[in-house]
Amino acid sequence: MSTEEQRLAPLREKIDAIDAQILDLLTQRANAAQEVGHVKGGFSSPVFRPERERQVVARLQDLNAGPLHPDSIAAIWREVMSACRALEARQTIAYLGPAGTFSEQAAQTYFGHSIAGLPCASLDEVFKAVEKGAAQFGVVPVENSSEGAISRTLDLLLDSSMHISGEVVLPIRHHLLTKSGNLDGVMTVCAHAQALAQCQQWLSVHAPQLKRQAVSSNAEAARLAASDPSLAAIAGDPAQEAYGLQAVATQIQDDPHNRTRFVVVGTYECQPTGKDQTSLVLSVDNQPGAVHRLLAPLAKHGVSMNRFESRPARKGTWEYHFYIDIAGHAEDVKVVKALDELKEVAAFYKNLGSYPHSA
Repeated sequence: MSTEEQRLAPLREKIDAIDAQILDLLTQRANAAQEVGHVKGGFSSPVFRPERERQVVARLQDLNAGPLHPDSIAAIWREVMSACRALEARQTIAYLGPAGTFSEQAAQTYFGHSIAGLPCASLDEVFKAVEKGAAQFGVVPVENSSEGAISRTLDLLLDSSMHISGEVVLPIRHHLLTKSGNLDGVMTVCAHAQALAQCQQWLSVHAPQLKRQAVSSNAEAARLAASDPSLAAIAGDPAQEAYGLQAVATQIQDDPHNRTRFVVVGTYECQPTGKDQTSLVLSVDNQPGAVHRLLAPLAKHGVSMNRFESRPARKGTWEYHFYIDIAGHAEDVKVVKALDELKEVAAFYKNLGSYPHSA
């Protein structure tokens, strides 16, 4: 045995012993989770409570003395909770498919991997799957740091009876992918319209000869490129792996800090956690100072606004809906006061949901 092996052997034995202890504790946790499930079943309580899981992770991050990074603690316990939750009932999560999309990655990041994924052909189908009970939750992109709001998601949030019960923000890294790993014989690059926009500068400089074709998702572009050598796809790591493609170039997004925010939609309404966000849709009459009066209650009661987005009301007139994210839960005292006054001045008011803030 080499000197290195002699020094490593006792450390490996120590790790093996610790792993056995961890496994025993995980078994105990799983048994306790099953007992929780039996109690919940008697009261018809929901299997997944995002605010409760957020509190569990936050508590452990506070207890963490290192060397593990807080994000690592969150990732580890998310999978532990996901596996324990699946013992109670495996959750079906709808997302924009096919397999390999950033939406699927967002769903797994938020719920863990012990879920039943339901890939949908469009954002509309994600909402329909949840509304019809085919899935307990849906995960949809709502805005990108480079290209702004996802208009179709905003329209669906306005029209749907679903609530937002969570959010997750993913770094978006786009790669140029082909079957061969080069552009020989490639005539067209396919991607979701948002991805094409996020990479337009890189494409104009490095691949101006390629025709650009928008498709329903980046994973669909990867699926097409896997069977057609004349096509390249813009997609991320999950799609590259799912469809066996090779990278011509990596991280071609124009903004190196490119991120997309996803929201979780369903029938569940979250309870306050102390670190929440509330999403609203509002409109005002077309009068001078109307928008100022609309927002005045927020300033009056010290409620911060995290996001403000306008969207045409689709009535054939120059009217707009305003999508606003504010800090706090709709049951927080100062938020209650602000919203009560806001309702009085708004021509239209809809609370899309209060939920744990990801930041």
